[in-house]
Amino acid sequence: MERNGVNGSSKEPKLEQQTHAAKAVHGKRHNKLCNPVQDNAGYGSFEMVQEIATYLLERTRIRPRCGIICGSGLGCLADQLTDVDSFDYETIPHFPISTVAGHVGRLVFGYLAGVPVLCMQGRFHYYEGYSLAKCSMPVRVMRLVGCTHLIATNAAGATNTDYRVGDIMLIKDHINLMGFAGNCPLLGPNDDRFGPRFLGMAKAYDPTLLQMAREASRQVPGLPEILREGVYCCVGGPNFETVAEGRLLALLGVDAIGMSTVHEIITARHCGLTCFAFSLITNMCTMSYDEEEEHCHETFVNVGRQLESRICDLVTRVVGAIPRTENGGTRTE
Repeated sequence: MERNGVNGSSKEPKLEQQTHAAKAVHGKRHNKLCNPVQDNAGYGSFEMVQEIATYLLERTRIRPRCGIICGSGLGCLADQLTDVDSFDYETIPHFPISTVAGHVGRLVFGYLAGVPVLCMQGRFHYYEGYSLAKCSMPVRVMRLVGCTHLIATNAAGATNTDYRVGDIMLIKDHINLMGFAGNCPLLGPNDDRFGPRFLGMAKAYDPTLLQMAREASRQVPGLPEILREGVYCCVGGPNFETVAEGRLLALLGVDAIGMSTVHEIITARHCGLTCFAFSLITNMCTMSYDEEEEHCHETFVNVGRQLESRICDLVTRVVGAIPRTENGGTRTE
C-alpha cells in the first residue's frame, strides 16, 4: 500500500520538503517561531546599531553621557528633560515599536541636572514577541551615541513581605531566570566590537552609583521611608507568577519580580556601561491561595504617577552626581 510516496514510504513529497526548507530562513523556523541564535546574530549587529546611532547623531547636537530606560508609569522622567530632541520609535531605522500601555514609544535627547542624557520613553518586552537581543538593542545604540552610564527603571511585584506598594527598591543584584533556561541577549556569535565573549556579572549594579542613590535619597523628603534594597528577578510574562512560583522565588532570595531590565543590564555590561537600576513596587505578589489576586496594569501605572516627583528627584540627583571625567569603560568605535 502506497502512502505519501512510493512503496509505503512516509516521507514527504519533494515539493513539500522544499516548501518547508524555504520557510526555515532568516532566523525563522517553518512553524514561524523565532530561532533565538539566528535572530540574535542577525538583529542588533554592529553595522545595524551604527546605522541607527548615525541617524540619531545627525539629527541632534546633544551627545548624551547617560542613558535612562523608563518603565511602566515612569515616563515622567523624560518630561523633566530640557532642550529636548525627540524621535518616535516608528521613525527610527530598524527600531522596534513598543505595544504596551504606559510606554509612549520615543527616544528623547536632552539635559537633566545639566547632564546630557538619552531617555528611552518606553521599552520592549520579550512577551511582545521580540527576541531578547531585539529588546536590548537600544542599549547598544546608547553606547554608540556616547553614553557611559545606564539607569534602568521598572515596575515590579514584591515577594518580600516587608515591602509595601509604593516602595522604591534599589536593585543590588538579580537572578536571571530566563538565562537559566538558555535565553540570553548575548546568545549566538560574539562581536568583539561590543564586548567580550564571556562576561562577569558579579558587580552588574555599580556599588558607587548605589551609594550615590543612598546619599541622594536622604535629601528627598519622604524617600528614606520607602527606599529598599533587594534582588530583582525577570520572568518572561505576560502572565503573572503562580503562588508556587512566587514562593519558590522568595526562597531563592528574590525580593521583587518583573518582566524586563535583566537582559538590558547584561547587554549594557557587555558593552562597558556602568549600571544602576531600581524597581517601583506596584503590587504585592500573590503568595497564598487564600488571597484575592488583583493585578491591573492601569493600577501599576497610577502608582508611578503618584510618586513622580520623588522618583524624578532621585534620578536627577544620581545623574547629577555622575563624575564628568569618568569614561565608564572602553569606548566602542
